[in-house]
Amino acid sequence: MVPSHRPGADAPGLLSFRYKVRTSLRATRDNAWETQKTSRGRGKPGRQRQAGEGRSLAAGKLCLMELQEEMSTSDVVLLLGSVPERTADLVYWLDEARLRYRHGPAFPTLGSLIAHLVDSAPKVDALLRHAHLDGQTTADVRAAIDPSHDQELTQPLQEALEDFARVRRRTVDLLHGWGHAEWERAITDPRGSEMNLLDVCRLVAKHEMAHVAQIRNLSALLPEPREGGPIRPAGVNGQ
Repeated sequence: MVPSHRPGADAPGLLSFRYKVRTSLRATRDNAWETQKTSRGRGKPGRQRQAGEGRSLAAGKLCLMELQEEMSTSDVVLLLGSVPERTADLVYWLDEARLRYRHGPAFPTLGSLIAHLVDSAPKVDALLRHAHLDGQTTADVRAAIDPSHDQELTQPLQEALEDFARVRRRTVDLLHGWGHAEWERAITDPRGSEMNLLDVCRLVAKHEMAHVAQIRNLSALLPEPREGGPIRPAGVNGQ
């Protein structure tokens, strides 16, 4: 069932996430984030996108600015756990036409970005589990974090979001039990680079939050549906 709240209104799970942010991240960043969240418009999604476009772009920049500092293990777990909820809060209202709309030849569709996140989640989970439980010391980190962007969603949006959240909960449960030795376990990429599992998780968090910013910005810039009909997906020239 489609949620009844509007984009920008308080989603049921968003209040608990805000509480975690307030108690886990620095107060200055919290205040900026909360100001942006509470200042969103309360009108229809289309009107809100027009009124809040600048705020949406600013919020994306804020999220990326937060990630410029080195993240602790608790920050990493918090961010990884929040990505499915952040994503769902931004896209739950999108229909098929909006999911497939392409702003221009160089732009991904919202559907492909969501599919990318959903596809990456089990690969990241498997990488971390094999390293932790099986002692695996070699893994293709890049392929797990950044699989192909070419595919569109092959399942209903709600199912995809639920799958993403379910896999990520499993990953977060695994990470919650880790001590210093587990986070510092080294893993080697076939390309020759070596990093520990904390660095892997930092890369995942930064990569996913960049895509959340993309999703926020692209959804804010969607064209309004024409009166009497849905929006038409753009052609190869974005027209």
